[in-house]
Amino acid sequence: MTTEALGAPPRSSPGLLSRVFAGRSGPLAVVCLAIFALWYLGTVWLNAPLLIDRYERQGEDWSITRLAEDAMAMERPVLPAPHQVAVELNKSIFQRNVTSKRSLVYHGWVTLSSTLLGFAMGTLLGIVLAVGIVHVNTLDRSLLPWVIASQTIPILAIAPMIIVVLGNIGFTGLVPKALISMYLCFFPVTIGMVKGLRSPDPLQMDLMRTYSASTGQVFRKLRWPSSIPFLFASLKVAIAISLVGAIVGELPTGASAGIGARLLVGSYYGQTVQIWAALLTAAAMAGLLVAAVGMIERLVLRRTGVRP
Repeated sequence: MTTEALGAPPRSSPGLLSRVFAGRSGPLAVVCLAIFALWYLGTVWLNAPLLIDRYERQGEDWSITRLAEDAMAMERPVLPAPHQVAVELNKSIFQRNVTSKRSLVYHGWVTLSSTLLGFAMGTLLGIVLAVGIVHVNTLDRSLLPWVIASQTIPILAIAPMIIVVLGNIGFTGLVPKALISMYLCFFPVTIGMVKGLRSPDPLQMDLMRTYSASTGQVFRKLRWPSSIPFLFASLKVAIAISLVGAIVGELPTGASAGIGARLLVGSYYGQTVQIWAALLTAAAMAGLLVAAVGMIERLVLRRTGVRP
C-alpha cells in the first residue's frame, strides 16, 4: 500500500544542493572557491599601494578596474595571483626538461631524496628509542625527557651548525640534509610508538604472563600488533616534517638544487611568483607523501588484521 493511499504525504527527494553537500566533494569545492576568492582579494589589496604610487608618479588616471587588472598582472608582485602561479608551475614542471636546473621536477627530486633518507633514519631511530623506553625503566626516566626537550631547539638555529660540523669532517650534500630531516621526524615516531607499545589492555598482559610468555613473545604477539595504528599515525606526521627538514637543510648551505634552493633564488631576485610556485610544489609533495603512507597503512592493517 502506497503512502498516498494511507493519506501520508509523499516523501520529497533531496535537492541538488543537499546531495552535493552530503559527500566530501561539495564542502571541499566551497572551501577551495573561498580560498581562491580571498587570494585574489589579497592580491589586489597588497599590490595596490605599489601601483597607486606608480600612477601618482607618472600622473596617470586610474580606476578600480584598472587597479585590479594591473595588480593581478605585475611582474614582481607582493602577492602573485593564483593564475600567475599556475602559469609558473606549468612552465617549470611541464615545459622544462626534467634534468634542467630550472625544472621543479628536478629540484623536487633532489629534496625528495634527502626527505626519504631522513624519514627512513628517523623512523628507525624513533622505533628503537620507543622500544628501549618501554622496556627499560631507566631509559623511560632519563631518555624520554631529553627526547621531548630536543624539540624545543629551533631547527633554523641548529641546521647551520649541523651543516658546518658535517662539512668539516667530509659529509656534504645529501647526508646533512637527511640528518636534519631525521632530527625533526624521529620525535613523533618515538612518542607515537611509546603510546602504541603501552596500549595493550592490562588483562591481555596478565594473560600473556599466565602463558609464561617471554618479553620477546609479548613484544611480537601483543605489543607490536597493538602499536601499528599508532605507528602509521605518527608516520603521516613524520613524513611531512621530514620534507620541511630537507627544505630547511638546503637554506643555510646556499644549495644549487632543491626546493630550498628555488626559494633562495626567488628571494634573492624578488621573484615572488617563483617562490609561491616552489611552495605549492612542496605542499603537493607533502600531500602525496602522506597519501602514500596512508595507502601503505591500509594494506598493512588489512594484512595483519588489526582492523576489519
